[in-house]
Amino acid sequence: MNTVFEYKNVKANRYLESLAVDKLLRLANKYAFIIRADIFFNKEHTNNKKGNICGIRLSLPGPRIYASSDEYSFERSINNTIKDLKDQLERRKVKLYKSLS
Repeated sequence: MNTVFEYKNVKANRYLESLAVDKLLRLANKYAFIIRADIFFNKEHTNNKKGNICGIRLSLPGPRIYASSDEYSFERSINNTIKDLKDQLERRKVKLYKSLS
Protein backbone atom coordinates (compact mmCIF):
# COMPACT_ATOMS: atom_id res chain seq x y z
CA MET A 1 0.00 0.00 0.00
CA ASN A 2 1.37 3.39 -0.97
CA THR A 3 0.87 6.37 1.34
CA VAL A 4 0.96 10.06 0.50
CA PHE A 5 0.86 12.83 3.10
CA GLU A 6 -0.39 16.38 2.63
CA TYR A 7 -0.21 19.14 5.23
CA LYS A 8 -2.10 22.41 5.46
CA ASN A 9 -1.23 24.91 8.20
CA VAL A 10 0.80 22.15 9.90
CA LYS A 11 4.48 21.26 9.70
CA ALA A 12 5.36 17.73 8.62
CA ASN A 13 5.46 15.47 11.65
CA ARG A 14 7.09 12.02 11.63
CA TYR A 15 5.20 10.94 14.75
CA LEU A 16 1.80 11.60 13.15
CA GLU A 17 2.92 9.91 9.95
CA SER A 18 4.08 6.78 11.76
CA LEU A 19 0.91 6.66 13.87
CA ALA A 20 -1.31 6.93 10.80
CA VAL A 21 0.71 4.41 8.79
CA ASP A 22 0.72 1.91 11.66
CA LYS A 23 -3.07 2.04 11.93
CA LEU A 24 -3.51 1.90 8.15
CA LEU A 25 -1.24 -1.13 7.88
CA ARG A 26 -3.52 -2.95 10.30
CA LEU A 27 -6.43 -2.16 7.99
CA ALA A 28 -4.41 -3.18 4.92
CA ASN A 29 -3.61 -6.55 6.52
CA LYS A 30 -7.30 -7.18 7.08
CA TYR A 31 -8.52 -5.66 3.78
CA ALA A 32 -5.95 -6.70 1.18
CA PHE A 33 -7.71 -4.80 -1.62
CA ILE A 34 -6.48 -1.38 -0.38
CA ILE A 35 -4.11 0.08 -2.98
CA ARG A 36 -3.21 3.56 -1.75
CA ALA A 37 -3.87 5.97 1.11
CA ASP A 38 -3.83 9.77 0.86
CA ILE A 39 -3.59 11.29 4.34
CA PHE A 40 -4.41 14.95 4.95
CA PHE A 41 -3.54 16.90 8.10
CA ASN A 42 -5.08 20.34 8.50
CA LYS A 43 -5.01 22.79 11.40
CA GLU A 44 -7.89 25.25 11.47
CA HIS A 45 -8.03 28.12 13.91
CA THR A 46 -11.55 28.18 15.31
CA ASN A 47 -13.24 29.57 18.40
CA ASN A 48 -13.67 26.12 19.92
CA LYS A 49 -10.63 24.08 20.88
CA LYS A 50 -11.06 21.62 18.03
CA GLY A 51 -9.45 22.24 14.68
CA ASN A 52 -7.06 19.32 14.26
CA ILE A 53 -8.41 17.62 11.17
CA CYS A 54 -7.27 14.32 9.72
CA GLY A 55 -8.72 13.13 6.44
CA ILE A 56 -7.88 9.86 4.75
CA ARG A 57 -8.83 8.81 1.23
CA LEU A 58 -8.36 5.16 0.30
CA SER A 59 -8.02 3.91 -3.26
CA LEU A 60 -9.37 0.42 -3.83
CA PRO A 61 -11.40 -1.41 -6.47
CA GLY A 62 -14.54 0.58 -7.17
CA PRO A 63 -15.09 4.09 -5.87
CA ARG A 64 -12.61 5.56 -3.41
CA ILE A 65 -13.65 5.95 0.18
CA TYR A 66 -12.99 8.98 2.38
CA ALA A 67 -13.35 9.82 6.03
CA SER A 68 -12.26 12.76 8.16
CA SER A 69 -12.48 13.84 11.75
CA ASP A 70 -12.08 17.15 13.59
CA GLU A 71 -10.86 16.67 17.16
CA TYR A 72 -8.88 18.29 19.97
CA SER A 73 -5.71 16.41 18.98
CA PHE A 74 -4.42 14.83 15.80
CA GLU A 75 -4.12 11.48 17.59
CA ARG A 76 -7.85 11.41 18.35
CA SER A 77 -8.61 12.64 14.87
CA ILE A 78 -6.58 9.80 13.33
CA ASN A 79 -8.30 7.21 15.56
CA ASN A 80 -11.80 8.42 14.70
CA THR A 81 -11.01 8.60 11.00
CA ILE A 82 -9.65 5.05 11.04
CA LYS A 83 -12.82 3.84 12.81
CA ASP A 84 -14.98 5.44 10.11
CA LEU A 85 -12.85 3.90 7.36
CA LYS A 86 -13.06 0.48 9.01
CA ASP A 87 -16.86 0.66 8.93
CA GLN A 88 -16.84 1.67 5.27
CA LEU A 89 -14.34 -1.06 4.39
CA GLU A 90 -16.44 -3.71 6.08
CA ARG A 91 -19.50 -2.65 4.06
CA ARG A 92 -17.39 -2.66 0.87
CA LYS A 93 -16.03 -6.12 1.69
CA VAL A 94 -19.55 -7.49 2.12
CA LYS A 95 -20.65 -5.99 -1.21
CA LEU A 96 -17.51 -7.24 -2.96
CA TYR A 97 -17.87 -10.82 -1.78
CA LYS A 98 -21.63 -10.90 -2.43
CA SER A 99 -21.01 -9.85 -6.02
CA LEU A 100 -18.46 -12.67 -6.40
CA SER A 101 -20.89 -15.30 -5.11
